[in-house]
Amino acid sequence: MRVSAWWRGISPRRRLLVMLVAAVAVAGLLAGALAAGRSAPAGDGWPAQDDPGPVLLVPGYGGAQDALARLAGRIRQATGRQTEVLTLPDGGTGDLLAQVAVLDDAAERARARGAPSVDVIGYSAGGVVAGWWATQGGGEHQARRLVTLGAPLHGTQLAAAAAALDPSACPAACRQLAPGSALLRQLQAQPVPAALPWLSVWTERDEVVVPPDSARIDGAVNVPLQAVCPADPAAHGDLPTDPQVTALVLRALGTAPLTAPAGCG
Repeated sequence: MRVSAWWRGISPRRRLLVMLVAAVAVAGLLAGALAAGRSAPAGDGWPAQDDPGPVLLVPGYGGAQDALARLAGRIRQATGRQTEVLTLPDGGTGDLLAQVAVLDDAAERARARGAPSVDVIGYSAGGVVAGWWATQGGGEHQARRLVTLGAPLHGTQLAAAAAALDPSACPAACRQLAPGSALLRQLQAQPVPAALPWLSVWTERDEVVVPPDSARIDGAVNVPLQAVCPADPAAHGDLPTDPQVTALVLRALGTAPLTAPAGCG
């Protein structure tokens, strides 16, 4: 009643002024909401497959960057896209979840610079990091595509042997890469998001990831290298620079639906 009486008591001209001010305020709120929608966190939806962003590459155990730097250069040359090889904390041998945080920070920086999404390539233990981030760290809403190369997603017997023979020589990441570790059990328990195209490539000549098909994961496009390139001699350390693997990676980073390759090249 008081508001109604006040409204009746003011002049028509003043009523018009009040209505105009209210309209401007509402328009401002709507504009702000729309702007917020455009810059909302990637967690609000799934990245568009036809709009690739930069490529982030996660090194393996020990954090060596040279081989991935060569792959990153090949991707830049072939696609013109920005690439970044991440620098891992603790020399790449510390807690894998700390490495997940580094990947997440890199993805957030890319998005802050205006990237619509990121593609992530994880080599060896870096594939475990990428997989964890993409399934449990919110990365499924920031990663357009995921590629893992020789990733011990179910662990490697070498890590188990190292932990058993000399625990002091097996730091955090080593222990986490032993089959049956708590981190790997949690990774395997989380399904691959249906909207995330994931290519997992490994070599049957792998002497580091034992058994080599530890890289297989339900929900991904799983490709044993020798199944498509039978004569390819690549071992574990050759995966980032092997020409046939590079061809598979470049194909996976495109915009066509991700499918298993029919052959080499």
